[in-house]
Amino acid sequence: MGVLEQRPQHAGHAMHTILVDDLDGLVAQIAERGIEPTKRETYSNGVRKVIYCDPDGNETGFGGVPR
Repeated sequence: MGVLEQRPQHAGHAMHTILVDDLDGLVAQIAERGIEPTKRETYSNGVRKVIYCDPDGNETGFGGVPR
């Protein structure tokens, strides 16, 4: 599943979201490397998302669905 969002003000900057089975485990593994999410979100349907941004404005998000 993927989402495409046009954001002309961010042309040249990537934005990705990847759904994973164990969001908490992945966030813990990334934190062990000294990297913390820029933002955390929880949607009304229970889906959670963490977002990591690099200095160039590229955004990578990881999402997890409720079990």
